[in-house]
Amino acid sequence: MVNVTHTTLSRTTLDRIPIAKPTYNRDEVGVGIVHFGVGGFHRAHQAMYIDRLLESGGASEWGICGVGVMPSDRRMKDVLDAQDGLYTLVLENPDGTRDARVIGSIVDYRYAPDDPESVIELLAAPTTKVVSLTITEGGYNVNSVKPGDVSVFGLVAEALARRRDRGIASPTIVSCDNIEGNGEVARQAFASFADRVHPGLADWISTHTRFPNSMVDRITPVTTPEVTENLKNEFGVVDQWPVVAEPFTSWVLEDDFSDGRPPLEDAGVLLVEDVRPYELMKLRLLNASHQSLCYFAYLAGYRLVHDAAADPLFADFLMRYMDTEATPTLLPVPGIDLPEYKRTLIERFANPGVRDTIARLCFGSSDRIPKWLLPVIRANLASDGPVRLSAATVASWARYAEGVDEAGEPIDVQDQLADTLVPLARSQRDNPTAFIENTDVFGDLASSGRFVEAYVWALESLHRDGARATLEALMKEDSA
Repeated sequence: MVNVTHTTLSRTTLDRIPIAKPTYNRDEVGVGIVHFGVGGFHRAHQAMYIDRLLESGGASEWGICGVGVMPSDRRMKDVLDAQDGLYTLVLENPDGTRDARVIGSIVDYRYAPDDPESVIELLAAPTTKVVSLTITEGGYNVNSVKPGDVSVFGLVAEALARRRDRGIASPTIVSCDNIEGNGEVARQAFASFADRVHPGLADWISTHTRFPNSMVDRITPVTTPEVTENLKNEFGVVDQWPVVAEPFTSWVLEDDFSDGRPPLEDAGVLLVEDVRPYELMKLRLLNASHQSLCYFAYLAGYRLVHDAAADPLFADFLMRYMDTEATPTLLPVPGIDLPEYKRTLIERFANPGVRDTIARLCFGSSDRIPKWLLPVIRANLASDGPVRLSAATVASWARYAEGVDEAGEPIDVQDQLADTLVPLARSQRDNPTAFIENTDVFGDLASSGRFVEAYVWALESLHRDGARATLEALMKEDSA
């Protein structure tokens, strides 16, 4: 056994870290981007692109300051403070090998509840040109935010008001969340909140602030103790919170900025006039396919995504969904080979190194299903297209939400609407449409006879025969 020297990651030990690492001088990197929601995805994606840009030798004014507002963000501050903002990105290759690099683009991190004023002044500074967000799909509900709370919306609104009053140009606000029209969603949320706390500010935002839409893509599972241990044992790096991801990455961003932007195209970002075709492709193929996989897989006993995706039955189901129901709802996607993209998706899901969990995909379904899958169903209902596989996915969610798997074991349903949805799901053996009658989640879908017929068939099959037999029946029926 080879003895590996263990080195704790920090700026003072960086020269002894035996993996790829920044060669640029981080002391010369200024903050041009303030990012809310520094979690695994941001660190595997946007921060990696900025690190790549800095490594190329330019754009030293575009470093990132991360900002946390949630209680859970305090640990991120503690870790990044201890490691001088450095962390390790580990890429899990399909062949079982790993690549690792220390990322240096996060040059500051602030926990807003400790000092909101410092965050507001940073946001108001003329050097801050971009405010970016990964606050999750449910984070844009401004109705749940009180004006006095320390929140993304409160901090940004106050900073924008100061910039307006001081004659400073507005920053660009870039949503990197998996929402259709994420820029427009962000625009509406920030303008709505701003008007509540600073009358007239929404008009200034409308004139001066740009909210480009974006499409982001990289499978990034939760960091487990095993990831940290592998990094230590294989590479000799002691990192309190590394991040792991697949090798594939993509970022498509509308080239619409208020006050300048980093030369992101030099780091591999695709700058376009209209991101919507790429966005629909990703949300309706990758994200909705994750939903199509996860509930059936969990009920059938799978707990890791790659195991389920490697099962020919599940892979066939996903490909049929993508080909027959999702693809017809897409716009033409310039420069993308859609058949190849879909084939690659199955391979990405089946990457054993990523070890993504089924439970992660099942988390927060009431935010995800309405944004990723229900638009496919509604588009196909409007065009008289097929909805049987999508309806079966909704039924699998309803069955999962009962909170008991097929072996009689409890399911920990993690959803912000769990208190409402779980009781509805548990009543559906007597009332099969109880779950989809929740109009807050499903709108008027329960009034669509064609959808309800497909949904009820799948739900009854799940109750009677189980997840695997239901998929087998769907595949047999679909190929008939």
